[in-house]
Amino acid sequence: MHEFHPEAAEEFAEAVQFYKQRGRTLGQRFASEVRAAIARAVVTPERWRVLEDDVRQCVVRVFPYAVLYTIEPDYLLIIAIKHGKRQPGYWRHRVKDRPHS
Repeated sequence: MHEFHPEAAEEFAEAVQFYKQRGRTLGQRFASEVRAAIARAVVTPERWRVLEDDVRQCVVRVFPYAVLYTIEPDYLLIIAIKHGKRQPGYWRHRVKDRPHS
């Protein structure tokens, strides 16, 4: 099971829209690849590399994105759907916003 930080959900929706504007099916393909990365992380959450503190990163196939998440007691919290060229650390404040923080 997983939940999105509100800013990560917004980021995901904006990226899907960006790709939809570039190709009829590209937005759907992007969304599918991100969902597949999330599914991989849900199945084996500790498999993916630790990026910083307890934030892990699962790379999205085909697209230059990664899913950043934390392992919470009952779910994964998706912190960011991060583009590879975006400024490092822009998502750090989201970790502090976690429910148990």
